[in-house]
Amino acid sequence: MKAISYRGYGGPDVLEYGERPEPKVGPDSVLVKVRAAAVNPVDVKAREGHLDGALDTVFPVIPGWDVAGVVVQPGPAAPEFAVGDEVMGYVREDFLSRGTFAEYVAAPVRTLARKPLRLSFEEAAGLPLAGLTAYQVLRALEIRSDDTVLVHAAAGGVGSLAVQLALHNGARVIGTASERNHEYLRALGAEPVTYGEGLADRVRALAPGGIDAVFDTIGGDTLRTSANLLAPEGRLASIVDGEVIALGGRYVFVRPDPLDLHVLGELADQGVITVHVDRVFPLEQTADAHRLSAEGRTRGKIVVAVDWEAP
Repeated sequence: MKAISYRGYGGPDVLEYGERPEPKVGPDSVLVKVRAAAVNPVDVKAREGHLDGALDTVFPVIPGWDVAGVVVQPGPAAPEFAVGDEVMGYVREDFLSRGTFAEYVAAPVRTLARKPLRLSFEEAAGLPLAGLTAYQVLRALEIRSDDTVLVHAAAGGVGSLAVQLALHNGARVIGTASERNHEYLRALGAEPVTYGEGLADRVRALAPGGIDAVFDTIGGDTLRTSANLLAPEGRLASIVDGEVIALGGRYVFVRPDPLDLHVLGELADQGVITVHVDRVFPLEQTADAHRLSAEGRTRGKIVVAVDWEAP
């Protein structure tokens, strides 16, 4: 099968396009013909070796955890899916090797749910990791209908879904973003504020009584500033900075969960959440997709399509 892989850690240039063996299908897995796979910031970190202390790596590594595609072979202990089922998944294992940037991936059924009918394969590929992250963090923050929620990097893949889910819960949402993304956030229903110096004052002007819940995706100074913006009994969660624990908040690492993913699929089919795809690359240009992701200025998701044709 055609796939992207790398034989050692490094920059985007270590990504190679070529032939790799088709994966074997374990008892609790299904073989998925990949239609699209989404790029996430963690893919860049993994390729650069920053996850080496947490996950074993078996080279060569096929990168990628997000996928949307069609089941072509169920494993003998995987009755949940049949040949022809359209699925999406956050196909993360406890080691790096068998990722989704390939024509086929053997996906454990615990990582999959049915693809929403309302979403294209490219949109569906952008939902699992980002959507699960947003959904699980907001659940940890116990968002209520009268809350004012601050979402950082609100125009990004995780942030834009967090905005939509928090609004669906009845919360008021303030989102940080560059000025070029302010209209996008307003269209989602959030109140935008600009990053940078003076952020605290801009947020206090919108919420003088304090913020009830902060969803941090940046860490560092932004996290510490956010802690000082909380209302009494306010809650703080981060997906990037463990210092949040010392600040009285929660550190959340997303996990595959088919039930949560099913809920997200239903919300997509109901039109409650949408996935904005910023750019689509063909599989052989995955290195360019990684470069664009590393710039950190993406609105929504970057997606790689396996059966991609130029418009």
